[in-house]
Amino acid sequence: MCGIVGIVSTKPVNQEIYDALTVLQHRGQDSAGIMTDDNGVLCLRKNNGLVNDVFTEKHMTRLRGNIGIGHVRYPTAGTLSLNEAQPFYVNSPFGICLAHNGNLVNTTELRFHLKEIDRRHLNTESDTEALLNLFAHEIQIQQKESLTPESVFKASTAVFNKCSGGYAVVAMILNEGLVAMRDPNGIRPLVIGTREAGNKIEYMVASESVALNAAGFSLMRDILPGESIYISQNGDFYSHQCVKPKTYTPCIFEFVYFARPDSIIDGMSVYKSRLRMGEFLAQRIIEKGLHHDVDVVIPIPDTSRSSALQVAHHLGVKYREGFIKNRYIGRTFIMPGQEKRKKSVRQKLNPIDLEIKDKNVLLIDDSIVRGTTSKQIIEMARHAGAKKVFFASAAPPVKFPNVYGIDMPASSELIASNKSDEELAQFIGADWLLYQTLEDLIASVRFEDSEVQDFDTSCFSGDYVTNDVTQAYLQKIELKRNDTAKMKEEKLRKQIEIQDPTSTLIN
Repeated sequence: MCGIVGIVSTKPVNQEIYDALTVLQHRGQDSAGIMTDDNGVLCLRKNNGLVNDVFTEKHMTRLRGNIGIGHVRYPTAGTLSLNEAQPFYVNSPFGICLAHNGNLVNTTELRFHLKEIDRRHLNTESDTEALLNLFAHEIQIQQKESLTPESVFKASTAVFNKCSGGYAVVAMILNEGLVAMRDPNGIRPLVIGTREAGNKIEYMVASESVALNAAGFSLMRDILPGESIYISQNGDFYSHQCVKPKTYTPCIFEFVYFARPDSIIDGMSVYKSRLRMGEFLAQRIIEKGLHHDVDVVIPIPDTSRSSALQVAHHLGVKYREGFIKNRYIGRTFIMPGQEKRKKSVRQKLNPIDLEIKDKNVLLIDDSIVRGTTSKQIIEMARHAGAKKVFFASAAPPVKFPNVYGIDMPASSELIASNKSDEELAQFIGADWLLYQTLEDLIASVRFEDSEVQDFDTSCFSGDYVTNDVTQAYLQKIELKRNDTAKMKEEKLRKQIEIQDPTSTLIN
């Protein structure tokens, strides 16, 4: 899961891309990067770390130009190496750089074809690099001296036909313009906004609508599944439905956890969706007769606040902030490695004993993935003096890996995949545990006036909308991306950097 942004403006875009990436920081904390086009000269800065750590005043002044793209990353495919920080770049044809949010399912086959048939050199294991080289190859084989919207859309069509998975792409072609694409199932989000600048229109694409707001752009619409957008450096706008949408199934976990509550995705309010999750969850608690002993409802900050507020309202009990969050600690879900996550929970949250002591506490969380965070929080609540601790999840049990850009690769690390609700309640130390049903979650997110009536629910249901995810593929990514494998990868990377500190340096 990553955040992407692209801007075509009449003035320098460095500051606005930086601001947008800051707003999208919740989508990735591993690395950040910006590329701009200064009259055909590529300007680049990328590095591991948070946005405000990667970019200094010195770097910002070097990022010249009125068109550019940016990226924040956390790795689901590839490694934590700086070599895989985005955007990526190839010099032929024209000079193309690209940033990407999501994951390809058929990366192995695609890489083989690019290397053995198309004779493209690939430097990393990243599927972003494969996407870039595929797009560049398709542009090049048209053998035209100048770029046209038609050639962009032909190349985009080839990308859609050859790639399988969930992906949102923003690319910059030097001295030409900006390209944006969204996968034919619409799994990963991508929006476009506009802003008036005198007698011209400026354009911005981003993963979430909040990034548009931060830069003063108005939401125009979502880019449609299988659609490609081309904006020339002069501000001419072109769009084309390159392939017929296979489905229109955005990832429902965006609404559960990833997206900011003030975002609008495919015409649906994330905030309102989370309020409705709380309403449905409260109804289920009442139906089960579990509400009588609850003294207070407390959210696990921050994502579950909206849901918890509605649960408290419908149960007729107090809503209280029982945990204070340290804002300078990253989101534990997207931290690689179990040990880092364990350590981070204690650093991130501190209980308010006054709101917990001698009370039956109902904790509301957005979801339960690995279970370790929930267990530690319940331990903190009991240590603060809670008489009983109940736990409710605004999402159903996460039982299956997500292969479209979310770091849930290993079934063995998903606590609900091998435990019953009763066993899981015992494991995390809750007096009782209740999950949202999948039907209620879908009903929470589905809006009558939206074009979207179905969602990618693969991490809950095991149904993969691309219809090409096999058990063999799931086993393969589990071996590659589980916590043990990531720790080995990280150890090797550090050893390499100690031996040759300049090997991954990018100025």
